[in-house]
Amino acid sequence: MADIEYFYSAHSVFTYFGSARLMEIARAADSRIIHKPIDLNRVVETNGPGWTGSLTPARHAYFFGREIERWAEVRNAPVMGRRPAHHDNDMTLANGMLIAGIKQGINVDTLAHAMLEAHWRDDADLADAKTLATLGQKVGLDPAPLLDAALSPETQAVYEANTQEAICRSVFGSPTYFVHGDMFYGQDRLELVERTLKQPFAGTWPPPD
Repeated sequence: MADIEYFYSAHSVFTYFGSARLMEIARAADSRIIHKPIDLNRVVETNGPGWTGSLTPARHAYFFGREIERWAEVRNAPVMGRRPAHHDNDMTLANGMLIAGIKQGINVDTLAHAMLEAHWRDDADLADAKTLATLGQKVGLDPAPLLDAALSPETQAVYEANTQEAICRSVFGSPTYFVHGDMFYGQDRLELVERTLKQPFAGTWPPPD
């Protein structure tokens, strides 16, 4: 069965909304989720339509207000009802912790979900090592080896490689999934991911020149 390549950052709200559903889809299809945490700021700056601060007030209110309310209800993923206080903090440590776990042979599905949920439901600061340690313990992991390796040159080299790969493959936001090389942007495309695991779509990505 095909793998699901998963490009995301540990603080993305729409990644949070899709997290549990992605794991459900992967289990049902006996597929492996290949986690590729990225520096979302750099990806959006390179490939995206512009950072959220550049949206008009009306568009910002829709996409980061009403859309969040609706998807929280649809996915049964509770949110605080406001932007997390620590949302603009550097995600290098959190994303590095996930990568360190992958390098150490740990399945980080539940750890990634715990980070996303804590950030958007509980206002957790994902740049804080003590907070990350607590989240690791809650999902049954020893956080010390992961945090010790999170900022190491080896881990950060993977983080850089993931980010560059995302840019080269036209990723422009979080979450983005690839199955059979086909790209699906946004957790609202997860039902298409589910379908393509059973029956790939016609056509190719990227489109031919």
